[in-house]
Amino acid sequence: MQYEIKQQDKFRFIEEGEGEPLVLLHGLFGGLSNYGDVIEYFRRSHKVVVPMLPLFDLDILHTTVGGLAKHVHKFIEARNYTNIHLLGNSLGGHVALVHLLKHPERVKSLILTGSSGLFENGMGDSYPKRGDYDYIKKKTELTFYDPKMASEDLVNEVFEITRNRIKVIKIIALAKSAIRNNLGDELNAIRQPTLLIWGNNDTITPPFVAREFNRLIPASELHFIDQCGHAPMMEQPAEFNAILDKFLQKLAQPATVAG
Repeated sequence: MQYEIKQQDKFRFIEEGEGEPLVLLHGLFGGLSNYGDVIEYFRRSHKVVVPMLPLFDLDILHTTVGGLAKHVHKFIEARNYTNIHLLGNSLGGHVALVHLLKHPERVKSLILTGSSGLFENGMGDSYPKRGDYDYIKKKTELTFYDPKMASEDLVNEVFEITRNRIKVIKIIALAKSAIRNNLGDELNAIRQPTLLIWGNNDTITPPFVAREFNRLIPASELHFIDQCGHAPMMEQPAEFNAILDKFLQKLAQPATVAG
């Protein structure tokens, strides 16, 4: 699907549909294509918003999880969104967590899928093989349970990023920042209802990470999806959307008052 990319000040984003905002944050190699099925499904009931995270546009000092979270905060303020359902995959989940811990007031719920913030097997660990297409292809395939999900377009997209020396430096900076920025001690402060949707075959943030998030975030519920890796919304979109829909519908119900 082609979506109009809107611009306000320095912010570039997609906004489709009406209703409470469902804000989607992509990961380190992510982009719009990751969320195509989610946008299509939820634009009927929500205002689906995908901000383009400035992974490669911040100066190196601010190329951190915290720097991206600041960008998200300024974006949300500029657009004046409230009652936000904040969804993040991989590094996007980490950014969502850092944002929520600093600025909980506009967020109604949190959804994490394959999120970093506690532990991850980094993509940024061994990038000296910059021009090696097969190496990048194998790395991209590791994101998924089914390696065929790593389409030629997707592999080419990642390969192009890794051919740019400045972008590689920034990816490594972000990956290192994610590893340093462990949120284990802070997660019990989260008060929002939280949904964790995890691939049972995620090798980057394995299932034990999901269980730990579930243990540490008070009002959280955890759902595993079989035959699914690090990007459930791409690999098993129907199941992912069904779980998310049920969660959001539950939040839309007015609380019943005991008589």
